[in-house]
Amino acid sequence: MMILVVVLLVLWLITAIIGFAFKGLVWLAIIGIVLFVGTAVIGFVRRRALRR
Repeated sequence: MMILVVVLLVLWLITAIIGFAFKGLVWLAIIGIVLFVGTAVIGFVRRRALRR
């Protein structure tokens, strides 16, 4: 499960970087950042739940 979260985080980070690299794709950067933060939060919560 953690491998999937890490892969998704990398994908969202790449999406955000591409969005910022091309001025017309700023919306893509915003989507990438939102998805990155969402995936990071979900991964953190699930990881913490597995410890208990």
